Amino acid sequence: MKIRLGYVSISKTLNLTCSKTVTYTNFKKDNNFNKINKIIIDNLNNLEKIIDYNIKNNIHFYRLTSKLIPLATKTDVVFDYILKYQKLYQKISEKINNSKIRIDVHPDQFCVLNSTKKEVLENTFQILEYHYKILEALNIKNKVIILHVGSNVFGKENSIKRFINNFYKLPKYIQKCIAVENDDKIYNIVDCLNLCKKLKIPFVLDYHHHVCNNNGINIDNYLKEIFATWNTTPKIHFSSPKSKTKKEFRSHNDYINVEDFIEFLNKIKHLNIDLDIMLEAKAKDEALFKLVRLLKYYDYKFIDETTFII
Repeated sequence: MKIRLGYVSISKTLNLTCSKTVTYTNFKKDNNFNKINKIIIDNLNNLEKIIDYNIKNNIHFYRLTSKLIPLATKTDVVFDYILKYQKLYQKISEKINNSKIRIDVHPDQFCVLNSTKKEVLENTFQILEYHYKILEALNIKNKVIILHVGSNVFGKENSIKRFINNFYKLPKYIQKCIAVENDDKIYNIVDCLNLCKKLKIPFVLDYHHHVCNNNGINIDNYLKEIFATWNTTPKIHFSSPKSKTKKEFRSHNDYINVEDFIEFLNKIKHLNIDLDIMLEAKAKDEALFKLVRLLKYYDYKFIDETTFII
């Protein structure tokens, strides 16, 4: 069973981000598209450097920032963020595809597919279209856009129905990209598994969220079904709580608690299926490599810098 580790967006080691932005308020003061152009070029250049870093360190799994293009989802800020930068996208794309790095995206909390508010829903469609365009520009073959179910206005059952109804309003090419993740307060693994089966889409298990929100559900009874929703290598999210206090338990720690991580590995090893694990730790790639060092201490066998066997 092969496990590959990944990280989110920012390389702490390089001290690089591809999420530079300009606020909507500041932009509207002077409508300075030159500033947006400069930020896009900086972000894409930094993304290329991060991809280079990932390749050199055998990091095969990476989450792209949702903030690569500033103000791209604002309907009254219209500009070309694809064709104008095609050469930059192509250069990055070749590196991603030649090295077979797995890329996914996870829109922020403003992307709510089951919202009861028309303006929020319209914005959600815009956000999803933006993410699709970026993945398409980078020539990502297996596009994955991860969503939470969203709100529970008018109850969980009605909210799931709204999600399903709005899912079918999306263009088919976006429907094919959607994966659903369980959350830490409302929608547990059973809710999300049933939804994913109904829509025939992948389920991204977030183990930390399950620990926060499980209603006594034994995850061991569902792991096989969860992973079976994927027609490729399943991926999951793993993080550790900031602290054990109720106030901070849902928040992400800078690093991964190795004992908790090994406990999870012991839960899944009998399934004998390859798995990609996205580490949602605030220390990003530094957290990944600290976990690698600790796993080596516990005698896990690594086949490269971020891939090991259990």
